[in-house]
Amino acid sequence: MADRTQRGRTVLPGGRVLRPAAWTAPVRAMTRRFNADGSQHTPEPAGPRRAAVVDCALYVDGRRQPGDWNYADALAAARRDDGFVWLGLHEPELDEMSAIAATYGLHELAVEDAVKAEQRPKLEQFGDVSFLVLRTARYCPHAELTETSEVVETGQVMLFIGPNFLISVRHGDACRLAPVRADLEAKGELLLHGPWAVAYAVTDRVVDLYLEVADQLEDDLDALEVDVFDRQSGHRIQRIYQMKRELVEFKRAVVPLQRPLLTLTAQTNRDVPKEIRRYFRDVQDHLSRTVEQVNSYDDLLNSILQARLAQVTVDQNNDMRKIAAWAAIAAVWTAIAGIYGMNFDNMPELKWTYGYPGVWAVMLASSFTLYRWFRRNGWL
Repeated sequence: MADRTQRGRTVLPGGRVLRPAAWTAPVRAMTRRFNADGSQHTPEPAGPRRAAVVDCALYVDGRRQPGDWNYADALAAARRDDGFVWLGLHEPELDEMSAIAATYGLHELAVEDAVKAEQRPKLEQFGDVSFLVLRTARYCPHAELTETSEVVETGQVMLFIGPNFLISVRHGDACRLAPVRADLEAKGELLLHGPWAVAYAVTDRVVDLYLEVADQLEDDLDALEVDVFDRQSGHRIQRIYQMKRELVEFKRAVVPLQRPLLTLTAQTNRDVPKEIRRYFRDVQDHLSRTVEQVNSYDDLLNSILQARLAQVTVDQNNDMRKIAAWAAIAAVWTAIAGIYGMNFDNMPELKWTYGYPGVWAVMLASSFTLYRWFRRNGWL
């Protein structure tokens, strides 16, 4: 224990001086580790988290260079060796993207769009960096279509394409890019065309998934159509609305991509290499096929919905006719009972011995006659 203090310094027994920094450092450390409510807190390290960076690769002469690259070192090496960097990110936060944007010279508006992931497919130009937004989609298998079934899962992939780099930002799991990277690294001749070759491969993968989803949706629509026109199925209209919502979600991903692809395949586009433009035209053909399928599915689903609504109207009319027919049969009994329920003295057949069974016979005969007539006319 300290026995005396000299000029703000604490002197321990034996002459050892405890400087202020020596005893305030543990206090500061404890302050950093514990919040006001007593809960432990470890401050976040500066710079991008490793979890956001899925892969960072340097490609020179169409081949991936060995080593575990830091994104800043990889960019410097790419500029020095005339290669390019493919930096893959998964759902980064704003501070992570800001650190990467400062290194790669990305525009703040594009960085904000990449973090929010609420964009429609588009292509924007920020200086020598192109920003391509893709909506991804995949089919969700289900045993039976219900009122809450998720048929199509969507996500987003944003691509920053620069002279010596491509940054892919993926949101959701609708389209994983690891298979794309593996296929590209097996085709070194395509990687010779630089970052736009990667942009083509990613776009081609996204559109191929569109085709798979469209084919799966066709099977669902066929089953839905058969079920709707099956009179014994009792198909509820809510399922059709659910399918309609899922199709609209898929349509929002597919249709707006046509305009960016038209820009990428235009002859006046000097940013995309000529050879890669040919590849993008193939992707555009596949996208056009998918758009045609989606539009036809939308028309078919509208027809199914209208047919189901017509069935509901017909069923309601049939029910009303049945109710009206039974009401007419019951009216005979009500009329006869009402007449003989009047308290008049001079009414016919009041003193007749067979009056009671005679009235029953008249009511039953009238009801049977009306029943046969309604039955013959399809009301019952």
